[in-house]
Amino acid sequence: MTELLSKDTFLEKIFNYEESKEWKFKGEIPAIIDFYADWCGPCKALAPVLEQLSNEYEGKVRIYKVDTEAERELSAMFGIRSIPSMLFCPVNEDPQMAHGALPKQQIQKIIADVLKVNN
Repeated sequence: MTELLSKDTFLEKIFNYEESKEWKFKGEIPAIIDFYADWCGPCKALAPVLEQLSNEYEGKVRIYKVDTEAERELSAMFGIRSIPSMLFCPVNEDPQMAHGALPKQQIQKIIADVLKVNN
């Protein structure tokens, strides 16, 4: 199941950019953060794919969502200019950003290559 993040929950669960400039992911398992907006058609198309992946990778990958309209500071922090954008957060490496409503197979490949998680 995907979880909606506010700035406060982002600082607590993902990365506290107010305390540190250097990326340090706080999660125990890899994560995908979907930056979206309710009015965005491609975001709506991506949502059920992310729900499927959330179920398929349960316990291996956490999937979060950030509403770019409600969380403008988070969006600015990551330079979000187009949505949907997904931030792939491996546990001990720097995150990587992907833009657009990617097909499920491509997201699965990124999960394997970047997050180093196989289903």
